[in-house]
Amino acid sequence: MRVAFLTRKRLREVPVQALNTPRGSLLLSTPEATAVDLVGYQHQSGGLDQVATVLSELAEKIDPQKLAAAAATAAVPWAQRLGYLLEHVGAADRVAPLKEYVRARAHESALLLPNAPKQRARASRLERNGDWKLHINTAVETDL
Repeated sequence: MRVAFLTRKRLREVPVQALNTPRGSLLLSTPEATAVDLVGYQHQSGGLDQVATVLSELAEKIDPQKLAAAAATAAVPWAQRLGYLLEHVGAADRVAPLKEYVRARAHESALLLPNAPKQRARASRLERNGDWKLHINTAVETDL
C-alpha cells in the first residue's frame, strides 16, 4: 500500500495552540487552521459531505478574524470553498472577514469540487456563487 504524505508550503505560518497533557505539552492546529486544512485536503478528509459535517460542529469554536488569518496560509481557492461551506452549514456569522479576504485576493472563480471536469463549470446551467467566486459543481449534504 502506498502512503501519501501531505505537506503545506507555509506550514510554519499555520496557527497552533498548546494543549497540556500528563506527558507534556502538544502543539495542535487551531480550530480555524483545522477548518482550512479540512477544505484543502477534502479528499483525504472523507469528501465534501464529511468536511461540511465536521465544519458544522467546529463552527462554534471558530473566531472570524482568526479564520481569515489562517486562510492566508493556504491557497485562495481553499478560502473560497471554506467560506461557501461555512455559510452552507449555517455559520454565516463566522465568515465576514474571510469574505473580505476572498474579495481582495480571488481573481478568478474556482470549482467547489476541484477535480471535477472543467467543462461542467462552463455549462450555463451550473450555479455560480458570486460572493465566494465559486462554480457549484456538486451538491453538499451534511450527516447531521
